[in-house]
Amino acid sequence: MNPPAPTAADRAALLAELAAALPPGALLADGEDLKPYECDGLTAYRQLPFAVALPADEEQVVAVLKICHRRGVPVVARGAGTGLSGGATPVAGGVILSLAKFMRILEVNALARTARVQPGVRNLAISEAAAPFGLYYAPDPSSQIACTIGGNVAENSGGVHCLKYGLTVHNILRLRVALVDGSIVEIGNEALDAPGYDLLALMIGSEASRCSQESPASGSGDSSRKARIRSGEESVLCSTSISWPSKN
Repeated sequence: MNPPAPTAADRAALLAELAAALPPGALLADGEDLKPYECDGLTAYRQLPFAVALPADEEQVVAVLKICHRRGVPVVARGAGTGLSGGATPVAGGVILSLAKFMRILEVNALARTARVQPGVRNLAISEAAAPFGLYYAPDPSSQIACTIGGNVAENSGGVHCLKYGLTVHNILRLRVALVDGSIVEIGNEALDAPGYDLLALMIGSEASRCSQESPASGSGDSSRKARIRSGEESVLCSTSISWPSKN
């Protein structure tokens, strides 16, 4: 049996709760503001969301998820919206959780060849940050100038370098993820491998599970000189660690 449709009072209460959990201007609910979020790169399928939340930190992400979970409102996480699979297409009556403000590279460790970045960091920006150390991030989809690492994790994105260095799943060390109920989990670690189930492979490519992640970055040259980068906040992905090879 389907749950009853939300009433106007329910919708107004939801907007009020979300507005209280977010900074001014971080909640969109007017039709003209929602239009850019009706689809991703797969424009054949469109659906206006009920609202768009634009959190700026992990605490706000958790608050939005908890509110929507308690009210039974579907949430779709969104990065740059460049995907062609429809993964960021809104659900009718649902909320889009945009990670556009999570754009910080939190750490670059040239010696360990790793980085920790937030999910809204552009794919190409990671390689640009690694370039001074002779490194770059290998998974390079054609949209790398615009697509984000959070979206790459959701889609397990690849590119021509993946023939040599593997897909996104082969270049992530750790994820920090907010689950649908707002709980935070960390998956993976700083090492190249870890005992137990391969939960990173379960999350990467799941198209709705990302909050933080750690991954390896790649570059041309000797594979023994690979590095790893980590990315921070968006489940929803909050941060990520990745690694890369050297650029010779």
